[in-house]
Amino acid sequence: MKDGLPPRRCAALAYATILRDRRALEPALEHTPGYRKMSDRDRAFARAILATTFRRLGQTRKVLDKFLAKPLEETTEYAAALLVTGATQLLWMDGPPHAVVSTTVALCQDTTETYGLKGVVNAVLRKVSTEGPDLAARTAPRDNLPDWVSRSWRKAYGPGTLSRITNVQMQPPPLDLTVKDPLERERWAETLGAEILPTGTLRRKEIGDVTQLPGFREGAWWAQDAAAAIPATLLGVKSGDHVADLCAAPGGKTLQLAALGARVTAVDDNEGRLKRLRDNLSRTGLRAAVAVEDVRRFRPKGPADAVLLDAPCTATGTMRRHPEAGWIKKPGDVQRMSKLQLEMAGAAARMLRPGGWMVICTCSLQPEEGEQLAARLLETRKDLKPVAIQDGEVPGLAEAITPEGWLRLTPALWADRGGMDGFFAARFEKRS
Repeated sequence: MKDGLPPRRCAALAYATILRDRRALEPALEHTPGYRKMSDRDRAFARAILATTFRRLGQTRKVLDKFLAKPLEETTEYAAALLVTGATQLLWMDGPPHAVVSTTVALCQDTTETYGLKGVVNAVLRKVSTEGPDLAARTAPRDNLPDWVSRSWRKAYGPGTLSRITNVQMQPPPLDLTVKDPLERERWAETLGAEILPTGTLRRKEIGDVTQLPGFREGAWWAQDAAAAIPATLLGVKSGDHVADLCAAPGGKTLQLAALGARVTAVDDNEGRLKRLRDNLSRTGLRAAVAVEDVRRFRPKGPADAVLLDAPCTATGTMRRHPEAGWIKKPGDVQRMSKLQLEMAGAAARMLRPGGWMVICTCSLQPEEGEQLAARLLETRKDLKPVAIQDGEVPGLAEAITPEGWLRLTPALWADRGGMDGFFAARFEKRS
């Protein structure tokens, strides 16, 4: 059976690549043989299989374990990929059982190592199709978190919030947009069929092809999660201020600052991601200087009035949009990234003029990359003092402000509206 083979093959190959090379979902798909030659419909199907596979990976593995003679981890790489992506379609995507089983078995012919496993794959997936739904019903959304992530979040946020976070992460995320001209929000909300969130972000229930939506080509808005849009608003930037946006790509915060009339210098060491930033600037008609450099070595021409550091992190706060994020990270990554973040934050502070404000943020739910990072920065930089975030600066999110005056956003917030990414933000002033 040939129908449906290419997208299912791409999903299985990309799944194996993501876990083996710890790559993000989209780049893994883009570099999978045959992906670019497929129709738009087949590419969308492959992406849907892969996203659902990682969103439900823990539950799917629990079901598969009931029918395997040995642990899935001991199965050959491609065979494991076929079993997991096939079971995902049966359990969570309402895939027609006959089509899913027959195409997955046909894909076993792709390699010599899986050719001899056709009978095993066929038998296991048939059992998943008949007995799997009952087994899946006895699993829980929290099973889809890697063990180290689940332990960390339970300790940091408690079992109740952990459950709310994982429940939100099971749903496909909405599309969030930042409008270039705030006075145009209502018009674009009506045109796009979007809701205006309390913080000003526009939210559509469905993502679709963003490039085909009204307002995209003329650069009236850009895609940016509601949580990611908040840190730039905490800088108190005025028109004409010199702002350093560090680790800026792909550029959502740069666009926000430029739209306020700031003189922005966007710094990032990833040329590929900076291309997206430049494209976004061109599309929106906004201006910013761009520097390809390691933040730790960058020196602006003069002290900045404000600095925004969106530091590299484990990105565990983005798992609702990037469900593979937790599975390609390891516990040791948290310590490694938190060390890098502190070095970058120190460099950022050196760029700031006395009396200027700095905001550091990460899209991580790990305390080491948030609350503990801010505390360590205050210990090591005596020239900084905290500036507490106020209720009125984050409408509808007063509960996210910590006793220290920092901002801790989790996907559990605004759950009835579709949630948001996990983010941490803290604000500082450089002493005179």
